[in-house]
Amino acid sequence: MTKVVILCGGFGTRLREETEFRPKPMVEIGGRPILWHIMKLFAHHGFTDFVLCIGYRGQIIKDYFLNYEAWNSDFTVTLGDHSSVEFYASHLEAGWRVTVVDTGDETATGGRVKRVERYLDGGSFVVTYGDGLADIDISELVKFHEHHGKIATVTTTRPFARFGIVDLDEDHVVRRFREKPKSEEWVNSGFFVFDRKFLDYLELDCVLEREPLEVLAKEEQLVAYQHGGFFRPMDTYREFLLLNELWTRGEAPWAVWER
Repeated sequence: MTKVVILCGGFGTRLREETEFRPKPMVEIGGRPILWHIMKLFAHHGFTDFVLCIGYRGQIIKDYFLNYEAWNSDFTVTLGDHSSVEFYASHLEAGWRVTVVDTGDETATGGRVKRVERYLDGGSFVVTYGDGLADIDISELVKFHEHHGKIATVTTTRPFARFGIVDLDEDHVVRRFREKPKSEEWVNSGFFVFDRKFLDYLELDCVLEREPLEVLAKEEQLVAYQHGGFFRPMDTYREFLLLNELWTRGEAPWAVWER
């Protein structure tokens, strides 16, 4: 089964209101960590074997998954008998395989992937960040990667402009406002597929998005999968509020699974 590596170790300094006491992937949207939302997207497409690269306040992520059954299931416990706990299936995440790996507080993104190499048995694997939501069809992304035969695939998307656009005529009269249209440029949206040989391009101190991908591009071994749908990272408090608002209104494009 294709494994999914999720980078969960950053400090999340631009979202300090929410990340001072917890890692950014554990910041909640609709009462669930954004990490859970990302994993639900992958699971919807049949990818349920996860490797989490933790760092800053990673113990919180460890505790979350170690206690997942107790928090999300009914159970019976016989007091005084420490081995007697019976869980009753009551959640839809049964069968997920979650490997949690401490990759260090200060490790760069490429180094985190390199540090989990021993858990990446098999062929290709997917890498993504623990703070970005999208409605990407992961199955189609992996098929695209397998079809072109190169070492790496990066998913690209057209982001929304940071500011709204004001259209003026030749006399500087305002004709219309355009609220944050999509850019014409393509940017990295953080969903990658790599062949195992990509691990040879990584060093323990490298930044994934720099040297390794730059070398692959020069060697013409990096192909872009263009995603025209929804993508939104949770980089700022404003984006945190927006994503929670979309979820509350029942208008979360990334929630492709049955809620």
